Amino acid sequence: MKAGRLKQILLLTDGCSNYGEDPIAVAALARNQGVTVNVIGVLDDLQAGEPQGLKEVESIAEAGGGVSQIVYQKNLSETVQMVTKQAMNQTIQGVVNKELQHILGESKTIEELPPEQRGEVVEIVDDLGETCQLEVLVLVDSSASMHHKLPTVKEALADLSLSLNARTGANQFSVYSFPDPKHTIKERLAWTTELSAMHGLFSKLSSGGYTPTGPALKEALYAFTKKSIAKDEQGRVDPYEETGF
Repeated sequence: MKAGRLKQILLLTDGCSNYGEDPIAVAALARNQGVTVNVIGVLDDLQAGEPQGLKEVESIAEAGGGVSQIVYQKNLSETVQMVTKQAMNQTIQGVVNKELQHILGESKTIEELPPEQRGEVVEIVDDLGETCQLEVLVLVDSSASMHHKLPTVKEALADLSLSLNARTGANQFSVYSFPDPKHTIKERLAWTTELSAMHGLFSKLSSGGYTPTGPALKEALYAFTKKSIAKDEQGRVDPYEETGF
């Protein structure tokens, strides 16, 4: 199986969406278009008893085929890395399972294989996790309640960049924030191979009082589409297209 391209939206938020479209429906749309939606709910001690926000975090990720994790601010860095990698392997495993069903029949998944065969398939999944091209669009909730958490978000993303750049496969990152009064989301960092280019990024963020998570996710999905269109217009040959991912 060839290395492919995995596309992820990584949503960092701490609250309940309170404006616009249903983010769960938008996450399902993203999944249908081949973009996994992962969600990290960033909490502080005062938010520990807010079940509505926690349930939304889980529901968005489930609809988006991704991974969700609730984390307190101090543990954010390691969680961002874990969720990104876990979602990457989960997506690859899904592709491998589809291949197995095609070859061995509808009932076969990795878990149902004999131990020796299962080990071989797990090795393939791990290898693809190292060699596939990974595109991560980081979508940061900058509503008022997130303001004091943004320095920790910056540190977590820098650590994510260092961690993923140890892979043999190519990585590309972009960072958007929401809400933005003009465009719902605002590009803070254009597609780059280095998240270390974030110097001063979060000091420029202004905090808003509302949380349009659904519209923000939809705009983030469009950002992937615009990236592909721009690549096509420049006439680039993309070796990662049409690889089944």
